[in-house]
Amino acid sequence: MNAILIPDSSRRWDCLSLGEVMLRLDPGEGRIHTARQFQVWEGGGEYNVARGLRRCFGLRTAIAAVLAENPVGRLVEDFILQGGVDTALLKWIPYDGVGRAVRNGLNFTERGYGVRAAAGCSDRGNTAISQVKKGDFDWDWIFGNQNATKWFHTGGIFAALSASTAEVAVEAMDAARKYGTPVSYDLNYRDSLWKSIGGKAKAQEVNREIVRKIDVLFGNEEDFSAMLGVQIKGVSEDFDELPIAGYEEMLREVAAAYPNLKLIASTLRTAHTASRNAWGAIALYEDKIVHVPQLEIDILDRVGGGDSFASGLIYGMLANQGIEWAVKCGVAHGALAMTTPGDTSMATLAEVERIIKGGSARITR
Repeated sequence: MNAILIPDSSRRWDCLSLGEVMLRLDPGEGRIHTARQFQVWEGGGEYNVARGLRRCFGLRTAIAAVLAENPVGRLVEDFILQGGVDTALLKWIPYDGVGRAVRNGLNFTERGYGVRAAAGCSDRGNTAISQVKKGDFDWDWIFGNQNATKWFHTGGIFAALSASTAEVAVEAMDAARKYGTPVSYDLNYRDSLWKSIGGKAKAQEVNREIVRKIDVLFGNEEDFSAMLGVQIKGVSEDFDELPIAGYEEMLREVAAAYPNLKLIASTLRTAHTASRNAWGAIALYEDKIVHVPQLEIDILDRVGGGDSFASGLIYGMLANQGIEWAVKCGVAHGALAMTTPGDTSMATLAEVERIIKGGSARITR
């Protein structure tokens, strides 16, 4: 495995993400089917990474996305602006008044508590970005000398939205590689996105081709199995037991199958209850295993924990902190992100560094 080479600083963005940004409706401590009010956030697997890098780590980030031109789309834009993510690559599609042709995605999400697991109900069919096609973004202009980015990130959620989004992901990756930009991809398997378009067989067909074009691969044990067909040995059906030797073997199997990969990282999560998880990570970089053992953490809202792991690790690599620190940064950032509501991180760099150093939760004042 080769080392990741970070481009020089003369680039417009530190990280650019490609993916859908949805409106999340959160019933708080209640249930979706009995709610009388919802708190509203923005979120999206690929977007969350860019936002975390901007708000927690202070980097310059952008999102390439498409929204329907209506008040809901403008609300999503307002959230993106509040998060500090550059909207220069945001595209707008005319709205027909009722959403027959194009609409913005909604994501209803319950946080879960104790024995009641977190749950999501997406309402995202026929969204604006699901209809994006090759040629809609001028990737040579985006990745070329006029703009350019140090890192490009996208994932399996975007690739699952339609046949054309997978093609656009590949188109963007080809352009990024042309300009020497590292490409990361989070497998992020979602059964609800794949089951009506071919299920796991189609997911594997699409993702096996995509993974041949990237440098950094994120996932968990379910992602690697569902999206690439790589099984992990010794894991129980409910993931109560996570054998590190099995994970190491899985990562090395993926590396052998995809020699283009420079870094492969998997989160390690054991969900004792919705409110109490064991959380850690393992990575393979330059043929060496880096393992951050699981910590017991309390969960307020688990959604976005994996995205925050990815942004923390990416920050560590961009900051040239070394792979061990980068993986620890990902684990710490993911853990902190799950202590606050919403998909996106509300953590600060100082808090992340304190967790990395083993700091306590004593009050700071």
